[in-house]
Amino acid sequence: MSEQKRTSRDNHLRTRALVEGAVMVALATALSYIKLFELPQGGSVCIGMLPIFLYCYRWGFSKGMLCSFAYGLLQLLLDGAYAWGWQSMILDYLLAFAVLGVAGLFAGRKGGLYVGTVVGSLCRFLCHFVAGFTIWRIYAPTELFNYTFTNPYLYSAVYNGSFVAVDMVLCIVIFALLSKPMEKYFTGADIRS
Repeated sequence: MSEQKRTSRDNHLRTRALVEGAVMVALATALSYIKLFELPQGGSVCIGMLPIFLYCYRWGFSKGMLCSFAYGLLQLLLDGAYAWGWQSMILDYLLAFAVLGVAGLFAGRKGGLYVGTVVGSLCRFLCHFVAGFTIWRIYAPTELFNYTFTNPYLYSAVYNGSFVAVDMVLCIVIFALLSKPMEKYFTGADIRS
């Protein structure tokens, strides 16, 4: 392949990654408003992470981190009513959604979409968990799911785990259902050919 064709192809792929990232962030933001369940101090069950994980798997770590950070920034700007100071803005929004990009470390690997979804979800949970026992502990003791929590660590784990775990499972199930009909897109065969 000539140098000119290679440069043209590289420019095309960069443009495609940028456009696809913008579309996935917009789709993730729209899906985040379709909430199956919402907790009183923020956090909800939705499939907003699904397009982000798919993008990370297709384009890799660095582009995935950028896309995830953009999604987190939009979440902060559009849904940041639950933030309690700058620490919460950083932990519960910017960092918690940016770490979804670690799913890109598993790009192109067999089962990488599922492993990346689990690892990205765990990283998001850890951010919310730390924010829960450092920033939001002002709400403990409190009642959640008909149980009174006095330990801020346990409260944070249950509170944040209750929606992040369900989000993760929903993403995995949807990926499994779509894996055959969208195999070429999922594997990135359309961008590598």
